[in-house]
Amino acid sequence: MDLLPVTDPDDRRLDDYRGLTDTALRALSEPAGGLYIAESTKVIARAVAAGHRPRSVLVQERRVDDIRAIVGDLDVPVYVVPDQVAEAVTGFAVHRGTIASMHRPTLPPVRDVLDGASLVLILENIGDHTNVGAAFRAAAGLGADAVLVSPGGADPLYRRSVRVSMGTVFQVPWTRILDWDSAIADLHAAGFDIAALALRDDAVTLDAYAADRPARVALVMGSEGDGLSREAMAGADTIVTIPMSGGVDSLNVASAAAVALWSMKR
Repeated sequence: MDLLPVTDPDDRRLDDYRGLTDTALRALSEPAGGLYIAESTKVIARAVAAGHRPRSVLVQERRVDDIRAIVGDLDVPVYVVPDQVAEAVTGFAVHRGTIASMHRPTLPPVRDVLDGASLVLILENIGDHTNVGAAFRAAAGLGADAVLVSPGGADPLYRRSVRVSMGTVFQVPWTRILDWDSAIADLHAAGFDIAALALRDDAVTLDAYAADRPARVALVMGSEGDGLSREAMAGADTIVTIPMSGGVDSLNVASAAAVALWSMKR
């Protein structure tokens, strides 16, 4: 790596990190230029271990040794900045001391992601980046082999998604669905039972479904407000619901994903 001290917040070499407020980035589902931001040494380490390539690293002086252990053997510029410069450039307090601008990898076809998988989580139109990150963390921790994200869903590589997932977005194979018809065809061709989590009178309870689960299962989770689309419901082989009590009809989508995944792996 190439250590480069920078003391001017207007230095053009820092443009990848400029004004990275949550409000600004939330408007972009796929940041321009084929880049994404990885924040903290733990997240950067997981990204590099997954084969992702840093374009550059912005690091505060106290974290130089930490980042050296991660990218020391890579040909990447490391901009060493005072704390106040980091905050002036990014627009927020960089508490973890390290941010990397990463080249966005090319996503694989759905069929490649399904190869060898037996439990898949599908996120349809989940617009909240925090929920996407939490769902990926559940997928990694509770045994999902892959995650599929619908075209209208939030970006799993958005800074908040990556941070909430604790970098597990780099552990679980994932890709975007181009359209439902082709995705359903790929899932059925691979022998998956598509189980849509939804509130419907004819739904099978999760415990009953899990007790006699098919060998290959794809769990479909809908958006926070509207739930699953008619298209997703129509493509499902089974409608599954989580029994609730206390006058509560449903869980947060990431919590529901965690419960459903845990049930499948019991």
